[in-house]
Amino acid sequence: MPSDLGTEQRPLRVAVVGSGPSGFYAAEALCKSDVHVKIDMFDRLPAPFGLVRYGVAPDHQKIKNVIRVYEKTAARDEVSFYGNVGVGEDISVADMRKYYDAILFTVGAASDRRLGIDGEDLPGSYTATEFVAWYNGHPDYRDRRFDLSQEVAVIIGQGNVAMDVSRILCKSVDELSKTDIARHALEALAESRIKEVHMIGRRGPAQAAFTPVEIREFGELESCVPVFANPDDLSLSPASQAELEDPRNAPKKKNYEILRGFRDLDSGSAARKFYIHFFQSPTALLSDGGDRVARLELERNELTGDPGKQKAQGTGGKSVMPCGILFRSVGYRGLPIEGVPFHEQWGVFPNEGGRIQDDGQTATGLYTAGWIKRGPSGVIGTNKPDAEETVGNLLADIGSLVPCSQPDSAAMEADLSSRNIRYIRFEDWKKIDAAEVANGEAVGKIREKFVSVDEMLAAVS
Repeated sequence: MPSDLGTEQRPLRVAVVGSGPSGFYAAEALCKSDVHVKIDMFDRLPAPFGLVRYGVAPDHQKIKNVIRVYEKTAARDEVSFYGNVGVGEDISVADMRKYYDAILFTVGAASDRRLGIDGEDLPGSYTATEFVAWYNGHPDYRDRRFDLSQEVAVIIGQGNVAMDVSRILCKSVDELSKTDIARHALEALAESRIKEVHMIGRRGPAQAAFTPVEIREFGELESCVPVFANPDDLSLSPASQAELEDPRNAPKKKNYEILRGFRDLDSGSAARKFYIHFFQSPTALLSDGGDRVARLELERNELTGDPGKQKAQGTGGKSVMPCGILFRSVGYRGLPIEGVPFHEQWGVFPNEGGRIQDDGQTATGLYTAGWIKRGPSGVIGTNKPDAEETVGNLLADIGSLVPCSQPDSAAMEADLSSRNIRYIRFEDWKKIDAAEVANGEAVGKIREKFVSVDEMLAAVS
């Protein structure tokens, strides 16, 4: 085993699989270390930036400014981007090991957790993931169809993704028309007949997982007003009051203050209403004898436990409400990649500090960061210290890594070409990016995204 791994003569070769926030933060941390590195970043789509491009809501453009930081990392001599390459699909993990001393997976959590209730799969019941990806122009979801002819939409969950879905359904077309929302989504939303959007959470206003910025926006919409399904839900128990007085819960206290302010809004003439439900859990989706969802059965909850540890417990009290279309947003889970250990129950790659584990043993040379490492928690910035932890452990392991047999990116490129895989470099992506911006300017939008891989590849040609 050579002692020069990580030196100028033999840089440490790392493949970063996934080009979202975690991937770029990991690459940045590797570049800033005192180890000589060569980083090749892979994404199965031609476009980089992952969640920032396909997850952040189109009306939240400021959040996407972080892309400028990622572009600086991508421009470094040590970093190369290979888009349109599916690791585990186009090229196996075993084959990747020939070209890299370590592989760091930052592939996120692309699937939704289920509610586990009767009727969950009735037509008209969807996941938040597919709706978000659809309106953000993700190629895998461009052909999805959502029945927006219904008058009552229900979102299960009270995290920021649930808020995004609710807000997109509540906003007017004029409010969305200048964003980078996909054209097909804007056209469909223009025909929406939705009048009521109901967001349902199992706990109370003191425990809601959304952020103050997200909830405040609902008091500023053009043609939609927030309404409480049960105003009494704003009354706090002693335990919930104690939670809000904890200095660590300042954001949740701000949430509560904003919610209380909504009570004074006049909802009489609003074209749409955004109903906020607390202390409710879905128990069944029901049809009215047809073949699609029509009603939602709910159970009333109460909170039990000490402050900070309160859990929702069903009271047995049931109610039924109309529901023409439903989106579940109760958490995400990762998907397995062939050749990488996977924890089926948790939906993550099992790991200790980012070192992937296989039956309790460290899988030499395999690492992970981001949601596929820790589960779906935190905001974009949370991924930076998470990735730095993984990179720190990777660098500490240099002495025990097995050097790859072909430390040569040109050989890897030749391998991809032999498989008829057309990989996209970062300079190719810049051409796609410029074309999208130009197409957007032509119609008064920030950008008009290409919504198929073929369109992206054609823009490069």
